[in-house]
Amino acid sequence: MTIRIGILGYGNLGRGVELAIQHCPDMELAGVFTRRDPASLKTVTGANVYSMEQAETMQDDIDVMILCGGSATDLPAQTPKFASMYNVVDSFDTHANIPAHFAAVDAQAKANGKTAIISTGWDPGMFSLNRVLMQAILPQGDTYTFWGKGVSQGHSDAVRRVAGVKDCRQYTIPVDSALERIRGGETPDLITREKHTRECFVVAEEGADLERIRNESTKGHYTYNAQYIAALLRIADSLDIDKQRTPILWYSIMGIDGFSKEEWETHFIIQNNTKLKKYTDNKLQIYFDGRSANAKIHRKYLRYIDQLKIELESINNQIKENNAKIESLELKLEDIYNLLYEVNAAIAVQNDKIEVLDA
Repeated sequence: MTIRIGILGYGNLGRGVELAIQHCPDMELAGVFTRRDPASLKTVTGANVYSMEQAETMQDDIDVMILCGGSATDLPAQTPKFASMYNVVDSFDTHANIPAHFAAVDAQAKANGKTAIISTGWDPGMFSLNRVLMQAILPQGDTYTFWGKGVSQGHSDAVRRVAGVKDCRQYTIPVDSALERIRGGETPDLITREKHTRECFVVAEEGADLERIRNESTKGHYTYNAQYIAALLRIADSLDIDKQRTPILWYSIMGIDGFSKEEWETHFIIQNNTKLKKYTDNKLQIYFDGRSANAKIHRKYLRYIDQLKIELESINNQIKENNAKIESLELKLEDIYNLLYEVNAAIAVQNDKIEVLDA
C-alpha cells in the first residue's frame, strides 16, 4: 500500500516535491492544493488540482500533507492548522523562530493524534544534521556556513512582497576573502556581511516608485543590525514565560514536582506585570515583583533569576564584541547599537509572593 501525498502550495518547492514523488515507489500523489484557480493550474505530472479550501475536507484521501508555502507568512499559519487534520511535513527555515513554530505545530499535532515534521530540507535540515555530526567529532573546531552562488528563494520572495515589485531574484554570493581565510586554517569571528553579499535583480511594475522599492527592498541590509535584533529576542524569550516563545530551559528550571510539562504549558502561567523600571537617566533595569505561598516555587523562581543574569551578561558581551567588530571595519555608526539595561535585575520577590495561577 502506497503513502498518499498531498502538496499544499505549488511554486518551485511544490513542483520539486511533485517530481521527487515520482522517484519513490512507495508514494503516490493524491493532489495539489493551490490558492489560484485550480482550473488554471497545470502540474508537471498531470496530478489533480484542488482549491486550498478543499484541503480541509480530504482527510480520507491523504496520508501526509507536504506544505510548500513560504516561511515568512504561509507556514506559521498553515502548518499548525493542517497539523490538526493531517500528518504534515514543512520546510520552515526562519531559524530564530523555529522554537515558536515547533511549539505551535506540536500542540496541534498532539491534540489531534498526528505526526508533524518541521524545518526539513537543506538548512535547517540536512545541513543541521551535518553540523551536529561534525561538531561531535571535532569539538574544538569552529563552524561556518556559506551559501551560493545561487538564488535564495526566501529572500527573493521577501522582495517580491514589496509594493510595486513584479518579480525578483536575489542571489547570495560568498565573500571570497572570507572563504580563503577559513580554508587557510583561520577561525575568524565574522559578522553576516563579512560572509555574504546579496544581489537583488528586481522587475518593477509599470509606473512604480523605483526609489521607494530600492529602499524597501534593501532595508534588511542597511537599516537594522541583525545581531542586535537577535539579542533583543533572546531577552524577550527569557522574560516571557510563554509556551510558544520561552526556551525549554526555563521550563526545566521552573518545573514543579507533580506537574507534567504538558500540564505546565496548558494550564499554568507566572504572573509578573511590571518587568522594567528606570535605573539611571540612560538605563532601564529588569524588575521582578510577585508573591508565593509555596517555598518550593519560590526557590525555583530564584534559580530562574540567577540563570537570567547569566543570559543577560552573555548577551551584553556579544553585543560589545559585535560593536567592536563593526568599528574595526569602519562601517557606519548607525550599525552600532548598545543595550541600555543594567545586568543585575531588581528583585522585589518575597517568600509569600509569586503566584502560580491556573489559566
